[in-house]
Amino acid sequence: MSAPSSDAAHPASGPLEAAGRRRLVIKVTCGAERAEAANQAFTVAATAVAAGAEVSLWLTGEASWFAVPGRAEEFALPHAAPLADLLAVVLAEGTVTLCTQCAARRGLAEADLVPGVRIAGAPVFVEEILEPGAQALVY
Repeated sequence: MSAPSSDAAHPASGPLEAAGRRRLVIKVTCGAERAEAANQAFTVAATAVAAGAEVSLWLTGEASWFAVPGRAEEFALPHAAPLADLLAVVLAEGTVTLCTQCAARRGLAEADLVPGVRIAGAPVFVEEILEPGAQALVY
């Protein structure tokens, strides 16, 4: 039996791949209580931006607090890039979204957030992850 061809191992590319950019949607559900997971999500998002991917970073649950000015700067994890620097990279070239319900539960409005962070809900998240060629990760 012959090995599958490389084309069989990789599905046909979608419109974003044909344009040279893939969409990566990352949902972060944790904050300082799971520091390594939170930092890993931001590191992957910033690395994907640097690699040329179209990145959408979603802040939910305890990660919601990273949308508030000064909170990313307070976060520290040994041997990890500063979270504020990673957030700045994603904001500069990608999209950062705070979950609507998470914002409401924490009493946050867009005026309370780091400039560039938007508030949106599940319909926008679902639209993003269902785009052809999109890859979703949850931390």
